Amino acid sequence: MTVDPAFLGRHEIRTSDAMEALGLRIGEQLRPGDLLILTGPLGAGKTTFTRGLAEGLGVRGPVQSPTFVIARTHPSLIGGAPLVHVDAYRLGSAAELDDLDIDFVRSVVVIEWGRPMASAVADAWWDIEIERPVGGAESLDDEDLDADAPRFVTVTRVEG
Repeated sequence: MTVDPAFLGRHEIRTSDAMEALGLRIGEQLRPGDLLILTGPLGAGKTTFTRGLAEGLGVRGPVQSPTFVIARTHPSLIGGAPLVHVDAYRLGSAAELDDLDIDFVRSVVVIEWGRPMASAVADAWWDIEIERPVGGAESLDDEDLDADAPRFVTVTRVEG
C-alpha cells in the first residue's frame, strides 16, 4: 500500500471538486490489493471522493453510489486494477461481505460504511473519515447534502 505520507492526517476540503481532486491524487498511487474504508454521514462526500479515485485509477465509469446494488466493479481502461466500490451499510456481518466474492488481491477496493468489517477482510487498510457539518449554523439540510460546504477528511493507515 503506497500512498504518499503527505495525505495522512486531517484535511479541510471546501468543494466537491476539491473532494474529487483529493480522490484523484490518492487514486493515482493505489495498486492491486489496496483497501480503503470510507466512513462519514450521508452526503459527506464518500461517493464524490470515489469518483476522483476512479479517475486516478483510470477505470470505467460512471461511479455512482452502490447503495442499492451493494457492490459495483469498474474495470480498468488502462490495464491496471479494477475498482470495486462497495456499500456495506446494509450488510450485517463480514460473512455477508465475504459472500460478495470480491477479489481483494487483484482489485482496489473501496468500502463505504465498512469499518466494522475491515479486519475480517484485510490485515491493513487506509481509513478515510469524511466529516460534514451536522449541527448549528453550518449544518446542512437533507436537500442540501450535495452542496459545497467544508468537509474534513482524515486519512490514517490501519494495521489490523
